[in-house]
Amino acid sequence: MPLDYRRPGGETITVAVSRIATAKPGKKRGDLLFNPGGPGLPGLDMPGQMAATLPKEVLDSYDLIGFDARGIGHSTPMSCGLTGPALLTIFPYPGAGGSIEGNVATARTAARECATIGARLRFFTSANTARDMDRIRQALGARKISYWGQSFGTYLGAVYASLFPRNTGRMVLEGNVDPDKVWAKMLNTWNQGMNDRFPDAARVAAADDAGLGLGGTVEKVTDTFLALADRLDRKPATVPGTQVAISGALLRGVTYQMLLHNETLAPLTRFWKAASDLSAGRTPADADAAVLRQVLADTPAAKGVPADNQATMALAMICGDTTWSRDVDSYAKATAAARARYPLSAGMPDNITACAFWSQKPIEPVVEITSHGPRDILILQNRRDNATPWAAGRGMREALGERAGFLGVDNGGHYVYNTGSACADQATVAFLSKATPPAKEASCDGPRPS
Repeated sequence: MPLDYRRPGGETITVAVSRIATAKPGKKRGDLLFNPGGPGLPGLDMPGQMAATLPKEVLDSYDLIGFDARGIGHSTPMSCGLTGPALLTIFPYPGAGGSIEGNVATARTAARECATIGARLRFFTSANTARDMDRIRQALGARKISYWGQSFGTYLGAVYASLFPRNTGRMVLEGNVDPDKVWAKMLNTWNQGMNDRFPDAARVAAADDAGLGLGGTVEKVTDTFLALADRLDRKPATVPGTQVAISGALLRGVTYQMLLHNETLAPLTRFWKAASDLSAGRTPADADAAVLRQVLADTPAAKGVPADNQATMALAMICGDTTWSRDVDSYAKATAAARARYPLSAGMPDNITACAFWSQKPIEPVVEITSHGPRDILILQNRRDNATPWAAGRGMREALGERAGFLGVDNGGHYVYNTGSACADQATVAFLSKATPPAKEASCDGPRPS
């Protein structure tokens, strides 16, 4: 692939692609390309993961295609050499009392480290990744390519559909970015997303108040969590036998990640209990300690992939797609205001990131997401998604207009398909396998309580 599509004869990069040929002769509708989002997540293994969840009618209709997007994983992986706190720059939780001084220093460091490769890193953008996708389509010999994008991958899909409207087949967008809020305003939506989603976990904790002691109602569990986070901001709790200390930022960051899936809500409440015990000087129970070890275990990077690859590419995308304010005081004021209004997020979504000090300007304007093109897109959106909240899904629907059908699901978490709503699963399969045009607006119940 060209590093710079404005100079197609210049430097090239490699984009790794995987393929599982599942389509049956005479039944093939096309190739279904996957992207797991992030930004910065590798996607080579996604066809195998999705194949295990997809029914025969979809597998018979498509070959499944995965790829590590440019700069990620095995696709000419990029590295700023980020270490320590700089690796956490995407989730800049303020310090004790709401101070952002440490965040400013971390952001400056990350931007300075990325500036060493900035001349090349500026070409690793959403628009160029979409252009790579069209090169993949050409390499497959396909007139059109179908696509399934999750999270950031929904924005990538919308960019592709806007740049190459005649080349899109069926497109599923799951857990959606609002294209009109790329990127600072999109991060700000995490405030409401946390408010929408946190009660689901609090209800799980309240139901086991006898075992956890975190509170018997959603309100009491929420108060317990906020008080614990404040204590850990001021005095992190060291995990026995390790050099890891649970700070308020770590507590909140783990909570954000574990709210993405329904199946991790119960373990999340055990993590809260373990953190609470450590903060109080108590030894966690064995079951809670086991969850603690699992949550804090390091996941080694793939062979040949830099340890900071995902963090580097997340910054490359969000800082390189669009310009950001460089006014440090404006971030301090916005963080304080958000912290007061949305205490569960503690001001993090409005806080400063490395983008405020980024060394390179975007190489092109943000791609305009339009409704021009065939009606070939299905938007899947949960009501209580902390990463891409309901309003963001509605924003994607508005941007794509009549090109897209919208399916809202009364569920929590970041993922819609294969998370317990038979209605949503059936609608997705029908869309992919039978080319059923999605309804303009539809809704589904979430999973039934067990």
